Amino acid sequence: MNKYEIGVIFKPTLEEEALKEELERVQELITRFGGAIEKVDEWGRRRLAYEIEKLTEGIYYFITFSSESTAPAEIESRIRIYENVIRYLIVRLDA
Repeated sequence: MNKYEIGVIFKPTLEEEALKEELERVQELITRFGGAIEKVDEWGRRRLAYEIEKLTEGIYYFITFSSESTAPAEIESRIRIYENVIRYLIVRLDA
């Protein structure tokens, strides 16, 4: 099992309830492919480094999880089509 961290930026136009649902969708996606979520960090609303889809802000979350090496590719292929996710990045954490 490897340790990974996924950074997800959601659209700032989401209401609090919709944001919570989207975060749960991402967490469920991780667990569906055998990942065990260890920590969820909410960074909140932050200014983007550059404009994306005419948006200048995003809502940042960082999720640390453990999974097999095949899980990140599966998660990326699914999260790519989520409408409310502006950007995402999965990185492997060194032990």
